[in-house]
Amino acid sequence: MNILLNGERTQFAGTTVADMLAAVQPPTPFAVAVNTVFVPRQNYHGHVLSEDDAVDIVRPVAGG
Repeated sequence: MNILLNGERTQFAGTTVADMLAAVQPPTPFAVAVNTVFVPRQNYHGHVLSEDDAVDIVRPVAGG
């Protein structure tokens, strides 16, 4: 399936957010949003991705 990962079209063979994170292996800490909705860490295994979902992996930024 095709997803939009951090703004770039990406071919993805898995089904869940957890599968996608295992493939991408982002550095910690990070947060995940699917179609602009935050996905809690405990839901990564149960949140199924669909064709053309927009997934954003974001890192916290310190500053003021």
